[in-house]
Amino acid sequence: PQPFGLLHGGASVVLAESLGSMASYLLVDPGTHFCVGIEVNANHLRGVRTGRVTGVVRPVHIGRTTHVWDIRISNDEGKLSCISRLTVAVVPHGQEPPAR
Repeated sequence: PQPFGLLHGGASVVLAESLGSMASYLLVDPGTHFCVGIEVNANHLRGVRTGRVTGVVRPVHIGRTTHVWDIRISNDEGKLSCISRLTVAVVPHGQEPPAR
């Protein structure tokens, strides 16, 4: 938790990027491509003091070189606490990932 006893916003962003990155990984051939996050944002809508959070990831755009994901994080009562959007670069092996 952060100093006010709430789930730290950075933890929500880590969860969002992890979910979106894994979703992209499931869509590519790991023998030929890898996925890297190139942009993430988050809107923290409701504080979470106790319990668990759950994230749901949905595709916004699945292209040849980029994937964009919408991630919704809810508290254990099902109330939305964070909306995040992640852009992932799909990079062929042997090519440098985009600079962050």
